[in-house]
Amino acid sequence: MPADLPQILQTAQDGFSAQESELAASRSRQVFSVISKTATGSADIDEAFQLDCRFRLVFVRCHFSGSDGTASLTVSIDSAAGAVYDTRLFTIAKAGTNRDVNLRISREEGAEPSPWTFQAGDAVRVQWTNPDTSNITWGLEVGLAIAS
Repeated sequence: MPADLPQILQTAQDGFSAQESELAASRSRQVFSVISKTATGSADIDEAFQLDCRFRLVFVRCHFSGSDGTASLTVSIDSAAGAVYDTRLFTIAKAGTNRDVNLRISREEGAEPSPWTFQAGDAVRVQWTNPDTSNITWGLEVGLAIAS
C-alpha cells in the first residue's frame, strides 16, 4: 500500500490541476460575457440596473424618437454603501431625438482593477428629463459584465 501512495497523490494532484484549469477558463468566459438590461418609455428616464455580484459597466445606449428635443442624460452609481458614496459617472449634455447615446467603456478601461467595477448591491442609474413626454419615446440598453 505505501508504494501506491505517490501514485494516488499524483492522480489527486492531476485532478485538482484539471479542475483549476476549468475554473480559470470559466472565469475568463464570464468576464467577457455581457448581460444586457433594457427599459423603454415616453416619460422621464430614471432607471437603475444591477447584478447580484460585483459587476462592470460595459456600455450605455439610448435611442430617442419623435419630436425634436434634447436634455442632459446622466449615468451615476447608486452605492450600496449609502448616499454619501453615490457618484455621477458621466453626463451627456444634449441627448434626445437625433442625438442618440452610445457610451462604450474601452477594453483598457474595463480591465481589472477598473474604475467601472461596482460592488454587489450597487446600481448603475441612468436619468434623463424628457422635454416632450407626449411626443418623444426612448429605448435604453445597459451592458453589465460579471467582475472578477
